[in-house]
Amino acid sequence: MNLNLLSALDALLAEGSVSGAARRMHVSTPAMSHTLARIREATGDEILVRAGRRLVPTLRAQEMRERVHKLVEEAASLLAPGDGGLEHVSRTFFIRAPDGVAIVFGSVLADKLHEKMPRAQLQFIPDSEGDLGDLRDAQIDLDIGPLGEQASDIQTVPLFSQKVVGVVREHHPMLSVPISAKRFAAECHVAVRNRGRMPNPIDIALAESGYRRFVLLTVPSPYAALMAAARSNLVATAPARFAASVQGPLQLRTFPLPLKFEVEQVVLAWHARFNSDPAHRWLRECIRQLLSGASWPQASV
Repeated sequence: MNLNLLSALDALLAEGSVSGAARRMHVSTPAMSHTLARIREATGDEILVRAGRRLVPTLRAQEMRERVHKLVEEAASLLAPGDGGLEHVSRTFFIRAPDGVAIVFGSVLADKLHEKMPRAQLQFIPDSEGDLGDLRDAQIDLDIGPLGEQASDIQTVPLFSQKVVGVVREHHPMLSVPISAKRFAAECHVAVRNRGRMPNPIDIALAESGYRRFVLLTVPSPYAALMAAARSNLVATAPARFAASVQGPLQLRTFPLPLKFEVEQVVLAWHARFNSDPAHRWLRECIRQLLSGASWPQASV
């Protein structure tokens, strides 16, 4: 069965005329007449029969008219470029990201998603665990984080560069003196558990300067670290833009780290299987536009 016959059958039933269907399909009348003969052979039905000077559909053709039209429309929708009808998308998008992204942009992104895809949902998951396998296994749709392991099947686009700063509560005793690497290391610290339990870059930078800090508390996210710093004399570190977005509400102060510390490149990553998916493509472009801005808005905390 040649499925192209369905489009011709849809045109024949809509036009009730071989010549009309030919114009609709942009073929010659003899070619459409030949196609009608093939349809009759395939279905075992005349489809259109003469009634005086015109053609009328058979009973079976009348019964199948609506089904044929719907099938042709669905096939066209499957093959059509563009958004593919995003208002009908019903799925949950899983995004692994630092909690700063969810805190500052979560509600904004949710509003934009609901406007474009009212039946879709958004779920952020912590970035403290996991690897590229989660993208390959479709356990997550998008991953926001530092540029790390690269692979041919993982697509990435840059979002922003970020530096890490020190963070303490307002009126912290350390702020009254110059902050050297030695002074920084001498404080009690709160640290964030790294993804994959890799060595913390702060500890690596301190070791290169000949120092070692005492981590009194380890928490799962930068926001938890900042909350701990706001309520104690613990010293935290956090991405500069996220720290700046919450330092007012949490009454925090930031300071440059007295260490040689490289600027991180944060990227948006996804598996190549989603390259052409309209809904996925819209979401990642929306995230890129939001997070690539020159500055982050102040978060409500």
